[in-house]
Amino acid sequence: MTRAWIIERFSDATARSRRRAPRAGHGARPGSLKRRALTPAAVLVPLIDRTDGMTVLLTQRTEHVGDHAGQISFPGGRIEPHDTDSEAAALRETEEEIGLAPDRIEVIGRLDGYETTTGFRVIPVVGLIRPPLSLKLDSFEVAEVFEVPLAFILDPANHARQRRTHEGVERRDYVLSYEGRYIWGATAGMLINLYEVLSG
Repeated sequence: MTRAWIIERFSDATARSRRRAPRAGHGARPGSLKRRALTPAAVLVPLIDRTDGMTVLLTQRTEHVGDHAGQISFPGGRIEPHDTDSEAAALRETEEEIGLAPDRIEVIGRLDGYETTTGFRVIPVVGLIRPPLSLKLDSFEVAEVFEVPLAFILDPANHARQRRTHEGVERRDYVLSYEGRYIWGATAGMLINLYEVLSG
């Protein structure tokens, strides 16, 4: 799986995703979130181009942040009025949260939009990063960062499903467990979408 191949896959996937409706988040009834205003947000899905294989960088949020406390997530946040687009917002938030400068990131495309039950419409922006990484974490928002091998995500054997009930509706959502870490919710959904794009 080469860098050029991944870029080509995302070139095709981005064109398709802009014609599709956003995915409903974990526990949400399809279409139910359209009844209320959703906050636009963007995250970066960072692919680290390491010599021994691509990895995906994730963050562990601190326990005292307002949204998604303690959860595993991608760097990102709300799209502000001064952000020119989702890509700009994702790059800005990434630099603010983990200190990764935009000039170190090669944006290659997007995953499907994702609607969360917490009221966000999230655009996942995918970027390639060459090591070495020089990170500086925002200690208020980010407890730590870690990497998951892309090969782990691309192996369907690692895609577990879990039943959840939200507002009386039962759903089976994806969960990925990696080295004692429990990845679920929107982050797991986006990782599965990453698998779908790269596996075809």
